[in-house]
This record gives sequence, C-alpha cells and structure tokens, in this order.
Amino acid sequence: MLRNILVVIINPKVGWQYIDDSANSTQRVLSSVFFPLLAILAVACFVPMIYDSATNTLSSTLMEAIVAFSKFMLTYFLCSYLLSGFYPQFNRSHIALAKLNNYIIYNLSYMIILTILIKILNGEFSPLYFLFFYMPYMAYRGSEFLCLEKGKKMKFVIISSLLMLAMPFLIELILNSLIKK
Repeated sequence: MLRNILVVIINPKVGWQYIDDSANSTQRVLSSVFFPLLAILAVACFVPMIYDSATNTLSSTLMEAIVAFSKFMLTYFLCSYLLSGFYPQFNRSHIALAKLNNYIIYNLSYMIILTILIKILNGEFSPLYFLFFYMPYMAYRGSEFLCLEKGKKMKFVIISSLLMLAMPFLIELILNSLIKK
C-alpha cells in the first residue's frame, strides 16, 4: 500500500491507474495506509522535543500530537461526507463511494507525509509547505479514477482540493484556539 502512495506522488496518472486496478477496499486502505501514517505523524510531533526541550514541554507536545492526528482524521470524515453530499452519484453504489474515500485517503496521505517531514526537519518556514500545492495536481489525475462526467470533473477537482487543503488548517486553528482557552 505504501508503494501505491509513492507511485501516486511520483507519477499520479500511473499511480491512480494502479490503485484503480488493485481495487482495495476502503477499510484495507485505512488500516494499512492512513492509520499507520497518522500514528507516525503523532510520534513525529515529539521529535522537536529533542531539538528544543526548553520550549517544547511534554504537555504541549502531546496536545500538538492530538491536534495533528485529529485534524487529518476529521478532514477525512468531513470531506467524505461533504463530497458525497455535493455529488450524489457517489452514493448510488458501494464501489463509487469506496473510490471516493480512497481518493480522499491517498490525497490526505500525501499531506500527512509532508507534515511528518516538516515536523521531523523542525523548520518554522520550510520549503516543504509549497509542496502542498502539488496535491491539486494529484487530485486532478485522480478524478479520472472516479469516472466523473467531463463537465463536472474540473469543478469536482477544485472543490475537493480546496476542502482537503483548507480543512486541516482550519481544524488546527479551531482546536488550538480551544486548547488555549
């Protein structure tokens, strides 16, 4: 499964075709890709304690790990709910809904990998943040995998990309503001 993510990142067109041919269930992709990456992300949040133990206390780092885990978990569920609501053709069959969920999982997995690298490299301003803008290209290539109609494809890519890019950051802002109160 990790190979699928790497192929999608390196060559999205071939990667999405490979994912479509493998026809893995959403539960399998969640358990073998998404949840392990979230666990690695939570552990990666503790790495800055090695570099700067004075400002990164255990309690603040634990809260940061919970927020990092939660923002991607909530983004997955909210994107799945909203996109299947905006596009009812995904609710017509179990296979179409599974493809939509896998599409969301693989795109978010790319973002999780970037976040892990940012946490490990411990940079306030990292050029890795610009790589988040590669995700819409991956999403565009994945829209062929979803078998959308020609007229709806670009609108779907824009909506799904905006949701997947903005939601983690908005959820993080909300959770951090709730923690500071």
